[in-house]
Order: sequence, then structure tokens, then C-alpha cells
Amino acid sequence: MPKNLRLKAARASKDMSQKDLAELVGVTRQTINAIESGDYNPTIRLCMAICRVLGRTLDDIFWEVGGDA
Repeated sequence: MPKNLRLKAARASKDMSQKDLAELVGVTRQTINAIESGDYNPTIRLCMAICRVLGRTLDDIFWEVGGDA
């Protein structure tokens, strides 16, 4: 799974740390780090929570460009 640089950029644009985002969506900082690193595939529920907090859509943050999906 590739790194999720769009999540990192969206989080940074809101001036949020991984810990800030994690607390707002109810997970650990390590989970946010793993998602950004491409080491963890979050549930759709978590993806939606992240998008809500960041004011972005699922397509903005989680859709893989150039994938087979």
C-alpha cells in the first residue's frame, strides 16, 4: 500500500499534528502514522471520520489515483 501523502497534506493544512487528528477521530497517533505510512488500511468508518474532521471527501484523501478500482 502506498504512502498517503494526501492525508498528511490535508492534516498539515489544518495545522494539526497526528496526535490532534487521532484524538478527534478516536484512534491512537500510531494509527494515523500507520495510515500515512501506508502500513494500515483503515475502515470506511474511520476514513469518513477523518474526512469529516479535515473537511475533505473520501476521494480527496483515500482514492488511489491510477489504481484498478
